[in-house]
Amino acid sequence: MPFIDNKITLRLTEEQKERIKSRLGKAVSVLHKGESYLMVGIDDGYDLYFAGKKLEQGAYVSVSLFGKASASDYETMTGEICRILGEELGIPGSAVYVTYHGLADWGWNGSNF
Repeated sequence: MPFIDNKITLRLTEEQKERIKSRLGKAVSVLHKGESYLMVGIDDGYDLYFAGKKLEQGAYVSVSLFGKASASDYETMTGEICRILGEELGIPGSAVYVTYHGLADWGWNGSNF
């Protein structure tokens, strides 16, 4: 039950959103999760500030998942996220923050796991 929420400074085309969504769907396997339950949010044209300055190219990515993954899995996933955003949008890894939130309680379809 992962949710990958992307806040991106750039305006994206529908094609770019589709490619990012698809690539994240493959990358989530690093966290031992499947795309079949993955939800992806993309909030583009988002204002982000770093070190007191507005970022022209940057992203904040929040990854929530039911349960936890290992520190090395998170490290690998951060690399994948930065690679995807770099290749698809030209955003440098130094302008990407990624956070992880392992959750014990997750609801779906009228009940909780």
